[in-house]
Amino acid sequence: MAFTKKAHTFARPRNQRRALMRSLARSLVLEERISTTEAKAKALRPFVERLVTYAKTNTLASRRLAKTHLGDVTAVKKLFESIGPRYEKRAGGYTRIVKRTLRGSNDARKLAYIAFV
Repeated sequence: MAFTKKAHTFARPRNQRRALMRSLARSLVLEERISTTEAKAKALRPFVERLVTYAKTNTLASRRLAKTHLGDVTAVKKLFESIGPRYEKRAGGYTRIVKRTLRGSNDARKLAYIAFV
């Protein structure tokens, strides 16, 4: 049986997709709200929510897992010191995607904000 792929590929090789997700996640953790395309925001949501789940436990193993996913020490520090404790009692759904208006007539990509709740 053939199954469809779950992940968005963004017409990029795997290493470039991984770098894109790392960069977007790092920006979201540091800024707490970023503007991007709707497709990238939808792909970023499960990536970031997994990181917040790691930050809720705050163990050495979860810090190392978050470091491998993010690749930035300052972002990991902020994730575990301010964002993780904020969602200690929340069972999931740490991010919100708000759709924005379209760009100009020459570029029809849908834009969205992704932010922590």
